[in-house]
Amino acid sequence: MGFLVKQECPQCGGPVELKETDHILQCPYCNVKSFLFSSEPFRFVLPHDTKNKEILYVPYLRFRGVCYACLARSVRYRILDITRLALPLKRFPISLGLRPQAMKMRFLSYATEGSFLKCFLNTSEMLIKTEKQFFATIREDIYHKAYVGEAINLIYLPLYFEKGALFDAITQRPVARLPRDREKFSSVTENVPPWQLTFLATLCPGCGWNMEGEKDSVVLTCPNCETAWEAKSGGFVSVDFFSVLNDDPDLTYLPFWKMSVRTEGININTFADFMEITNQPRVVQKSWHHKDMAFWAPAFKIRPKLFLAISRYLTLAYEDFEGQRMLPDQLRHPVTLPVAEAIQAIKVTLADATVNKKDIVPRLPETSTAVKSATLVYLPFRKTGHDMIQIQTGLAINRKSLEFGRYL
Repeated sequence: MGFLVKQECPQCGGPVELKETDHILQCPYCNVKSFLFSSEPFRFVLPHDTKNKEILYVPYLRFRGVCYACLARSVRYRILDITRLALPLKRFPISLGLRPQAMKMRFLSYATEGSFLKCFLNTSEMLIKTEKQFFATIREDIYHKAYVGEAINLIYLPLYFEKGALFDAITQRPVARLPRDREKFSSVTENVPPWQLTFLATLCPGCGWNMEGEKDSVVLTCPNCETAWEAKSGGFVSVDFFSVLNDDPDLTYLPFWKMSVRTEGININTFADFMEITNQPRVVQKSWHHKDMAFWAPAFKIRPKLFLAISRYLTLAYEDFEGQRMLPDQLRHPVTLPVAEAIQAIKVTLADATVNKKDIVPRLPETSTAVKSATLVYLPFRKTGHDMIQIQTGLAINRKSLEFGRYL
């Protein structure tokens, strides 16, 4: 379950309400659109009404994403949504419970008054503890792990000092007694942490036109100069793309990442190498020896089982799509999964596509992948009663699953 965030428009100051998955702030008053960017995890503050008190903010690290585990006979997965105290202190609650989902938070800013305890827990340490629970039921060797579609945030819980104790500034109830030497807190306390949310104007860097994208889009497109852009390093960088165009006005286009890859350890340079190594029940064609290997993945979030199935299907199909560097006029599903996350799934797709897994999966730890290029591909789908059917390959994707994926 996601959470809501209250934020003022950077242009006119009007109040705007955002969902956790939103990347674009569109003001309902001045209609200005801004892309929310940070090179570090977003930082949020739980709201409180406590006045005339010295507020102390305690950091909690939140991770949300899909964990994949490659075993000798299968690929397991689980959606993780965890929040943990980011301090090596036992005086505070270990988790925030349902508060982030039940309350409308705010982004941390320099206007936030109070002191902040430093964050000591990193994502890797938190995931190690969580993995023990997830993998406790798996009694096989795990040869590779990957996290796809992950979102990492810092959430601050407000507390205040009173009568020798720390009180929750939201419920006004005591949380923990203060140590005799209160100065212990000073060594791990700082003023407002050096973090600031960046608002990027959604104007095309190429021509200055207004770019298009839905609130949860991570790639924006310019209808004027037919370009695509993603936020990186405090600005927008160009995204290579093409569309498999069709004149049918009732089609819907879904985005996918096509990643040209070279692997070492398990040497896969061509599509023929991939078909032979994964032991596919198909006769290898001579032309496949001259085709560079490309892994495919959805450029949108969807349930992990379907993510694997779609990635495997398109990677094995290896259709020679004829496309153009043009944006289709028909409806387009937003790009909600960045290419960096799709790259994390390459080894998982290899393991899932392999017929005789026990010969290949144990070699994954010594296998490295080098992505030579990544292209965003818009493929046409035709709507049926419950599914979306890809015209060239026959790939079927449940329409409800596409809608549900917008909330992952």
